[in-house]
Amino acid sequence: MTREEKSQVIEELTLQLADNSNIYLADISGLNAGSTSSLRRACFKANVKLAVVKNTLLEKAMEASDKDFGDLPSVLKGNTSVMYSETGNAPAKIIKTFRKKSDKPLLKGAFIAEAIYIGDEQLDALVDIKSKEEVIGDIIALLQSPAKNVVSALKSSGGKLAGIIKTLSEKEG
Repeated sequence: MTREEKSQVIEELTLQLADNSNIYLADISGLNAGSTSSLRRACFKANVKLAVVKNTLLEKAMEASDKDFGDLPSVLKGNTSVMYSETGNAPAKIIKTFRKKSDKPLLKGAFIAEAIYIGDEQLDALVDIKSKEEVIGDIIALLQSPAKNVVSALKSSGGKLAGIIKTLSEKEG
């Protein structure tokens, strides 16, 4: 690879890092062609971009990026694949599901909305991260709950009140 080609790749990687707030680094080495194809298909279905990168070029792109990747460059050893996603936990779910069949891919690290996770033992924590849509749904449900309680209380007490008034009017009449 020529110097110009390398700087072009670094530039493209830097743009990818800037455009994505959810970045996973994984090791998919050792997967056979069929498994790799299945992993790529699962990523495509979940709207996750998967790319195999050279560690040195990715490290240079991280240095050139405006984001603070902390200790994440320290995991750039051996084979590295980058997974970009709009949803914070989508790549983690793919990895976890895929690992039911084999011991790969291994999670090396992740950068999720400026938080850094290092090591495969972080996988379960990453799977549990809620997406923006899930958090908004939870907030809406919490906000609706008191309103529903008030409405149902008014409806039930309204029925009781009407019954009391009816009874009182019957006694007087």
